[in-house]
Amino acid sequence: MGLFEEIKGKKAKIAVVGLGYVGLPLAISFARQADVVAFDVAKDKVEQYGKGIDVTKEVGDEAVQQTTAMFTSHEEFLREAKFHIVAVPTPINLDKTPDLRPVIGASTTVGRNLTTGSIVVFESTVYPGVTEDICVPILERESGLTCGVDFKVGYSPERINPGDKVHRLETIIKVVSGMDEESLETIAKVYGMIIQAGVFRAESIKVAEAAKVIENSQRDINIAFMNELSIIFNKLGINTHAVLEASGTKWNFLEFSPGLVGGHCIGVDPYYLTYKAEEMGYHSQIILSGREINDDMGKYIAENTIKKMIQANKQIRGAKVAVLGITFKENCPDSRNTKVLDVINALKEYGIEVQVVDPVANAVEVEGAYGIQLCKFEDLTDLDAVVVAVPHDEFAELKVEDLKVLYRNCNVYEGDSLDQVAATLDSEKHVLIDIKGMFAIKAAEAENYLYWRL
Repeated sequence: MGLFEEIKGKKAKIAVVGLGYVGLPLAISFARQADVVAFDVAKDKVEQYGKGIDVTKEVGDEAVQQTTAMFTSHEEFLREAKFHIVAVPTPINLDKTPDLRPVIGASTTVGRNLTTGSIVVFESTVYPGVTEDICVPILERESGLTCGVDFKVGYSPERINPGDKVHRLETIIKVVSGMDEESLETIAKVYGMIIQAGVFRAESIKVAEAAKVIENSQRDINIAFMNELSIIFNKLGINTHAVLEASGTKWNFLEFSPGLVGGHCIGVDPYYLTYKAEEMGYHSQIILSGREINDDMGKYIAENTIKKMIQANKQIRGAKVAVLGITFKENCPDSRNTKVLDVINALKEYGIEVQVVDPVANAVEVEGAYGIQLCKFEDLTDLDAVVVAVPHDEFAELKVEDLKVLYRNCNVYEGDSLDQVAATLDSEKHVLIDIKGMFAIKAAEAENYLYWRL
């Protein structure tokens, strides 16, 4: 009986290492078909899952409450599994080089608990060669086993899109790879148990690693092009969204839009590829140029906010600005590597008091990572500008006229006559920065806003 048959017959278990936005959906989905050990070193996260709370909001509390997966932070339970899936994050260091500590740590943990006849599949985004050149030696060292003889490895890049309820784990084609034909076939069959869209067998582990890292690099470059266009069109006084709408009528025009590029994938993965390219003696031109543009967008948005405030005769130092949304994308609680932080920090450099509202973000994580205490929307008052950074559904319910009560009327002075006050209030310009274009320009201008968007 092969490993796949043992898993299907529940004679062997699957272990998922890392229970974030990728690992949790994997554990929940596999648990419908097999016995699953769901492991994470973060005890508090495991405790939340044990209480039936989905901290990622990817599968929902009900799915966590009903799953048969065993959540644990005790690594010895990994010894019960024969099919290990490593789904830990792969961030970057401050110098933009790959931070492989999470995947190295996971490899060490799995290696300590690896048994003969097992398969280890990595899902973490890495540059080509990491699985075989870095992870395999760790697995061998920690286990005392020999790869290819006592255990085998594979790679299957994650394609989870956090917050997306349409393109889910089961409905996205899964790329799989193995170190040989036997491991490839087993890995393909195991993932085939849960992937409705089917699996694609890559010809090698390095091909699968490369395929993943260029998916997000391609998207990063296309968004960088849109951001550069928005900078050009802003100087020309042209509505970028209107231009894209017109160009989009051609059948082969690619649908991208300008915006902040953060998160743990698109804003990170390109650096993994360029790092490996540098090792091989090639300096990236297109990829790094795109990264530079996208990394500078937070500062660019802050500068345009300041310009609009000056235009509205607002005093900059000591001004109050509300930023709506801090997560890296809409309707997702993940604030890792969010570029909204760049906007906030740049505004603070001008002596501005910034208040942040985000009903979707994990407030504890935001304060722990960035030292920012989230405010409630109803507590906002006497603002000099509003920056709508993330178009959460909760914010989409707002109308531009609803925001007016949040602003201060700083051009009304003691001693002004009633006529002067009325005239001032009527002519008062409120600064509204709408990064993703959630509001219509005409509606904003009709309400006397100084409105700006990418």
